[in-house]
Amino acid sequence: MTFRLATAGEPATCGAKCPQIIVAEGEIVEQTPSDFVNFLRANRFTKNVYSVVMIHSPGGRVVASMELGRLLRKAGAAVIVARAFEPDGNGGMTRFAAARCYSACVYALMGAKKRVVPPQSKVGIHRMFLYERMGQTDGTVAMTKTYAQSEMVNRLGDYAGLMGVSRDLVYSAEKTPPDTFHVLTPAEIRRWHLASEKF
Repeated sequence: MTFRLATAGEPATCGAKCPQIIVAEGEIVEQTPSDFVNFLRANRFTKNVYSVVMIHSPGGRVVASMELGRLLRKAGAAVIVARAFEPDGNGGMTRFAAARCYSACVYALMGAKKRVVPPQSKVGIHRMFLYERMGQTDGTVAMTKTYAQSEMVNRLGDYAGLMGVSRDLVYSAEKTPPDTFHVLTPAEIRRWHLASEKF
């Protein structure tokens, strides 16, 4: 996952006082939490940086996502599932578009102090899994899909509860085959206290 700053507002109007928001995009891997900490440290003296994060991610590692979620909570961040881009590439007004937060990304999203999923954006869940290299009797190596044990599922459920999200979201994810996604409906997002539609 990469992190960068984007200008929110029209530079021609707010100029140097335009608020800066954080844009987080890509896969969440083991080093993502430390990358986020380093990004915050590198930009701590940047003016007008708001604790607002736009996230767009296909998912990644579950443990790293929980760690990122805890960091987002510690920073008091509001996270919006959206993409941010500058149409002209020259520092003009940032535009926002629909995004996705799939798989383990949902667990990072949970950590935010405020969570927003606009109607056009998608949040998808499925069962946790890992690919592991398994040696074969003929000396070759095969990739085998392994699933989380009940201890990890319970740990994730406890994390969700701590973040104010229903554990039912985690249990529903574990019932969804890993080769597909269950895209949450607005009713599920509300019922499981995951997010609101507006900031």
